[in-house]
Amino acid sequence: MNVQDPNIQQKRYALLELSHELGRPDRGWAILGEGNTSARIDQERFLVKASGRNLGGLRPEDVVECRVKPLSDLLGRRSVTDEQINSALCDSRAESAAKKPSVEALFHGYLLSLPGIEYVGHTHATAVNKILCSPRARQFALRRIFPEEVVCCGSESMFIPYVDPGLKLAQSIQRGIKSYYRRKKTYPRVILLQNHGIITIGQTAQAVLAAMMMADKAACIWLGSSALGGPVFMPKKQVERIAHRLDEEIRRREMNI
Repeated sequence: MNVQDPNIQQKRYALLELSHELGRPDRGWAILGEGNTSARIDQERFLVKASGRNLGGLRPEDVVECRVKPLSDLLGRRSVTDEQINSALCDSRAESAAKKPSVEALFHGYLLSLPGIEYVGHTHATAVNKILCSPRARQFALRRIFPEEVVCCGSESMFIPYVDPGLKLAQSIQRGIKSYYRRKKTYPRVILLQNHGIITIGQTAQAVLAAMMMADKAACIWLGSSALGGPVFMPKKQVERIAHRLDEEIRRREMNI
């Protein structure tokens, strides 16, 4: 790694700031070694949180520069041993002495290969997981309950039924993204993992944080309204209208999301 490369320095700084925001103890999104973050350097390399490190206290040495190819080569394989996955994770490091990247670097590398995606954030947000661990998880992903949720999180989230973290999860996310894009002609801003957590993606670190904040707010409102007989969903026609309104697109650009 060339530590003097201004692009890598800028991305590392932005990734640390994003990690600290996602890992703030008062938010209840990630504790201990939960969650991870990543940033795209170029088509062949990305930065990702090292395995087991705390998001809120992430340090520069806890961010690992990885090569995409050793990880992407695994996604098309049906049968892979844990030893092969571990070897690929180690081989992906730009520096052999660097810390081991999170096993979820597998899905980070894939998501960062999508056009326009520069940052990825993943947490186990408590309010969101209250719903994702319930029978209404898919409904929470597909419906919207207030306009700002549409603006920051898109017209619907992508829902992934439970699968073990690691290669199987990365493969499920890859299949889900392809299906979502065929149907919506765009990529999701929010990916919801049943019984697991939430992923937000975007062109800027601010977009990732904004989607995470709004998804958390939506979960809190959903839980509160459920206690009063709700939630009451917005009509899908109105959701799509807000998602594509010119003034809302301008506002998203002004907010850098």
